[in-house]
Amino acid sequence: MNVLLPLKEMMHSISSGLLLPTIAVLLFMLAVSVVELGSLLTEALTERRKMKVDVSGLLNAFQEQDIPGITQEIESSQLFRRHKAAQLELIEHRYLPAVSLQALARRLLAVEELHYVRITNRTDLVTRLGPMLGLMATLIPLGPGLMALGEGDPKGLADALLTAFDATVTGLTAGGIAYAVSRWRKRWYEDYLSTLESLMESLTEVLEGGRGIEEKEPLEA
Repeated sequence: MNVLLPLKEMMHSISSGLLLPTIAVLLFMLAVSVVELGSLLTEALTERRKMKVDVSGLLNAFQEQDIPGITQEIESSQLFRRHKAAQLELIEHRYLPAVSLQALARRLLAVEELHYVRITNRTDLVTRLGPMLGLMATLIPLGPGLMALGEGDPKGLADALLTAFDATVTGLTAGGIAYAVSRWRKRWYEDYLSTLESLMESLTEVLEGGRGIEEKEPLEA
């Protein structure tokens, strides 16, 4: 028992010391989830509303027009600026061999996918850590609360339970908001990437078919 006593005291000191940083991080995550919710609403009212791309029309334009026409169609479309830049970069390197052109297209798609993954990772992290930290901040005050109960201090027990319940609610709220934001964004981003992938595949096929050769000959003259 004498050996366990200092270990118990050390463990109690560590857990008690973790309460303040845990609550601080928990409140920070709640703030992050609220900010991300506002960002989601802004995205829904701006980018999501503007993203009305006629994919079939663009695919037909790729097949029927020359390189300047395709470039103009891309620039005048309602695609996001990042998606336009990816396709224009592919057109810029259209003289690469077919294998290299396909590799570049895959790389550009991977860059866009990574861009969206980084956005959703923020709320995914809050979804996982919010309830965990809420549980930590719930359990830590229960020890002093039980001690207060044993010493006949109902006020101390009430304060500990209040902190525990508040931490639980805060953690679940942060995790719930972040989960909803992640789900909505992932649905949108999957649609964006699917559209971009279809356009990139069609554009790669057109470029591999030799469009723009008439532009290359004057450069070699």
